[in-house]
Amino acid sequence: MKNMKYCLSLFVFFLAGSALAGPVDVNTADAATLSAELQGVGMSKAVAIVEYREANGPFTSPDDLILVKGIGERTVEINRENILVQPQGGSDR
Repeated sequence: MKNMKYCLSLFVFFLAGSALAGPVDVNTADAATLSAELQGVGMSKAVAIVEYREANGPFTSPDDLILVKGIGERTVEINRENILVQPQGGSDR
């Protein structure tokens, strides 16, 4: 019974953590932030996102992330609501 409570506590902890993930701009976030905020994106995939962005320029839509090695359509879909793609550069205001 004690193990069951422990496992349930861990499950609730991780579930709450994923529910608290917030929107992240994939054009400005560092690898640590991407890894922390996007489900299914560990540090190596987050580093790949940053490297791709630096080599190829900013992403124009969340779907562009599938161009990064290791990021598939499913990863984009489960994170779509948390992926921001803000225009780069200054504001025209």
